[in-house]
Amino acid sequence: MRRPGRGGAGHGGHRQAPRLSDGGLGIPSPPAWMRWLPLIYVAVILAVEPITPVEWPVSFLLIALPVVAAFSHGPLSVAAITVFTVCFVGVLAGTPCCAGRSVGYIWDRHYVAIYIATALVGALGTALAAYRKRQEAHLLHASSVAEALMRTLLRPLPHEVGHVLAAALYCPAEAGTMVGGDLFDIRATQHGERAIIGDVRGKGLQAVRTVADVLGSFRQAVYDPGDLLEVAGRLERRMAGEAADIPDDELFVTAALIEYDPMAHRLTVVNFGHIEPVLISGGEVTTLTGTPCLPLGLGTLADEPPVAAEYRLLRGDVLLMCTDGLIEARDAEGNFYPLLDRLRDRFAGRPAPDPLDVINFLNTDLPCHARKLHDDVAVLALSPHGRL
Repeated sequence: MRRPGRGGAGHGGHRQAPRLSDGGLGIPSPPAWMRWLPLIYVAVILAVEPITPVEWPVSFLLIALPVVAAFSHGPLSVAAITVFTVCFVGVLAGTPCCAGRSVGYIWDRHYVAIYIATALVGALGTALAAYRKRQEAHLLHASSVAEALMRTLLRPLPHEVGHVLAAALYCPAEAGTMVGGDLFDIRATQHGERAIIGDVRGKGLQAVRTVADVLGSFRQAVYDPGDLLEVAGRLERRMAGEAADIPDDELFVTAALIEYDPMAHRLTVVNFGHIEPVLISGGEVTTLTGTPCLPLGLGTLADEPPVAAEYRLLRGDVLLMCTDGLIEARDAEGNFYPLLDRLRDRFAGRPAPDPLDVINFLNTDLPCHARKLHDDVAVLALSPHGRL
């Protein structure tokens, strides 16, 4: 049998599973009610003025209209609304029937002051709208850079990698960005197919830096001579170096490393404080329990070295690995996502699924359970394709 060399993942059929969220790059549009707020504001003033027994016209409140518009409209629109407001106040001032007046007061000194004040407020509103637009453009640029970075780190997986079929799912908890602290990858090597899934402690750009370090070390170490425990040792040393560089004595990554030997149908798992993998096999859904190890970065605190667990992985079986953002997703009542129960409801007693079937199911089912995620979600599904 000829195994793939350092060329990495093979490219079979490109059926990439959709993410839970595309990150939503771009600035969310203001809600409809906010865009209509200036018109609503004018309508309320016109409705209240004829029935309000006060000595001063309620239409004086139109002075705030440009600022109201600045929260949802651009600077040109706010400038136009300012001109409209000044003219409209003048029309109301020249209408004798407004507020019970018998004559118009278009050039009354109070109204002249209102015209000037409205123009000044309009100038401030226009500047506010222009500043908001600049900030939105800056945020869009930063989000684009962050998404490009994460897409470079978490590269889309081909459907076929060496001797396994693969599918993955990633969704950051922070809506509108792709920045997150979860990671996954799979590589076809001379030792077999090797994969990692992990969750970095912390969030934001620092977590992205750690993700880059872990994935970079993994992508290099998996091709070097040695078994999976030696790969884990290289990752542990890289984490120690990263913690010293930051510095951060509490930096760690929960991770699961796996290796699949297609000739022996042997699956090797080294679990560093991560969620245990799930196996869908023969119509049953079970958890692959093993000896847990401390997370990567905390290895010096352990009394015993990491231990590798071995299992059988046959054609038709699906191995599912995820981060805690999946199982800790809560519904409206605060209940966690019941991963095993949902997988059993969908796949127990049925023909063997494809990894993409499992990922697509989670991609559809999880948003029905949790409308909002409080942690990043990463899922990796693998299955032997049976061709040697």
